[in-house]
Amino acid sequence: MSQQRRGLGKGLGALIPTAPPAPAPGSGEAPGTGNGMPGGSEGGRSGNDIKPVAGAHFAEIPLSSIRANPWQPRENFDESALDELAESIGIVGLLQPIVVRRLHGEDHDYELVMGERRKRAAEKAGLNVIPAIVRDTSDNDMLRDALMENLHREQLNPLEEAAAYQQLLEDFGATHEQLASRIGRSRPHITNTLRLLNLPPAVQLRVAAGVLSAGHARALLSLESEEAQENLALRIVQEGLSVRAVEEIIATRQVEDGPTTPRQGRRKKPVAPALQELADRLSDRYDTKVRVDLGRNKGKIVVEFATMEDLDRIIKAMAPDETPPRATDL
Repeated sequence: MSQQRRGLGKGLGALIPTAPPAPAPGSGEAPGTGNGMPGGSEGGRSGNDIKPVAGAHFAEIPLSSIRANPWQPRENFDESALDELAESIGIVGLLQPIVVRRLHGEDHDYELVMGERRKRAAEKAGLNVIPAIVRDTSDNDMLRDALMENLHREQLNPLEEAAAYQQLLEDFGATHEQLASRIGRSRPHITNTLRLLNLPPAVQLRVAAGVLSAGHARALLSLESEEAQENLALRIVQEGLSVRAVEEIIATRQVEDGPTTPRQGRRKKPVAPALQELADRLSDRYDTKVRVDLGRNKGKIVVEFATMEDLDRIIKAMAPDETPPRATDL
């Protein structure tokens, strides 16, 4: 029997109270008036600062008790992408809870509202229960605003924070500007935090556990090879490297892609100061990482983006008169 893996954090699950306890008979307390705050390992937080969210609560529910959403427009899912997500869930846990609504008088207890891909990947990962936001209201705006309010109140680890940003952007239709203004962070901070979700699961695990800081993680993102990221992350832990030391290692190309295999081919040429200055100016201009590479006969400019909304923002900044592509067209 496979062991049930619990995540190191819960993303949005850390921002929402668990279901309030049922009142004791004769107590005179109306249902739903308990504090409903998560405690101990269940909520992952002390719960002292979490603001109750009307019409929703957090719970871990059996996958077998959830029926599919009959209005799910998407029928085909990339199996390789599902396998990758399942692998990540097996290592880090599921940081983005699905969203369900309670059913009454049905064969199943819940109906899926958001998170079909996460649910399928959780099944592939062998989970029996899944973290979920149980909704009693259809008001997405109210739930989104309450979650952002709690995000402002709570201190999450960097990976939880990134997962919460991602889910608020994707599931609840928040924007980078809304997040930045509501939680008192800059838009570049949100973009850079979202990029932590691009790290390999093994590195994410160390970030979630607090072994690697957000500064370490952001430095690792400048490495293109996942194997190089994992190997340098291991060095950071073993040698107690500072963020500055990691940046120097990366800048001087002292990173191996594998623990035993020697590096092949020529080392990349150092970036000319003028090109690096141009890249830095473009990065500041578009609030994202920009790389400028110059080859023997031609060059290229690489502009990174975190989400489709972030791509939309960058395109509008580059060409205000152009209509950016829709996510469904890509």
